Amino acid sequence: MQFLRRIMVALIGESGADRVVPASGVAGGLTALASACVAFLAVFALSLALSAGKLAQSWSSALEGTATVRVSAPNDQMQAQVETVLRVLETTPGIGAFRVVSDAEKLDLLQPWLGTDVPAAALPLPGVIEVQEEGIGPDLDGLLLRLKAEVPGAVWDDHDRWRLPLVKSANQLRWVTLLALALIGTTFVAIVTLAAQTALAANIGIIGTLRLVGATDTYIARAFVRRFTLRAAAGALVGAVLCMAMLVLLPKAAEGSFLPSLRYDGFAWLLPLTIPVIAGVTAFVATRRAALRNLRALS
Repeated sequence: MQFLRRIMVALIGESGADRVVPASGVAGGLTALASACVAFLAVFALSLALSAGKLAQSWSSALEGTATVRVSAPNDQMQAQVETVLRVLETTPGIGAFRVVSDAEKLDLLQPWLGTDVPAAALPLPGVIEVQEEGIGPDLDGLLLRLKAEVPGAVWDDHDRWRLPLVKSANQLRWVTLLALALIGTTFVAIVTLAAQTALAANIGIIGTLRLVGATDTYIARAFVRRFTLRAAAGALVGAVLCMAMLVLLPKAAEGSFLPSLRYDGFAWLLPLTIPVIAGVTAFVATRRAALRNLRALS
């Protein structure tokens, strides 16, 4: 503990070091407010990035290794063609399991668009067979040739034509949110740097007096750095906690929902708590560089 205390003193000075300069006024308040806002946005953006990642993984794995065979034929030939498809699937290596989807299940899928009052006999429903692949899957080229030869009305659908664009969109959303995090951090650095420069400019007289009594630029810089670092960390902690509370109050996504919840899961709740630490370190680096640069310019 003593070793850590010495490191902290070397970096930001003793606990009373910031008393040698007057309160930073608007600049200090701006730093705390900006830190709170930035932390709030950062926690939310991080949550969105994690959710986009879960979304891409969910869409990628939901139907992976599955396919459907759709059979279109006149009613009097439908049963025979479906049975022919089942025989083809049964003798195809790489097919793990398959089953015929009932008319009731197909009507349930159509219910959101057609309602509940449409009788099955009024619709030319195709035959649908769900297929579960195993291992590396079937020889698709050979399977398609067999289906085309024996059941011309059969269509193999592995869902990639609509699943892959969704996965790509989810991944792009994740990268956009990560870019937003980078822009948030850049904005925070700019705000803290400007606030520190404003405070230094407003206290030129105090700085001159401190130099007359023998204070070094490093000592003066530490006084400003300590004040802005602590305010930035405190503001970021408030903003992060507020955003975490908001996420807790959001309704949890239902099981099987198209979109995942924005809440953090498990140990991921520890990630937002790193935001105040990052904000403090960022404020320390930005303020120290700005302070030393401006003090050298005033020499």
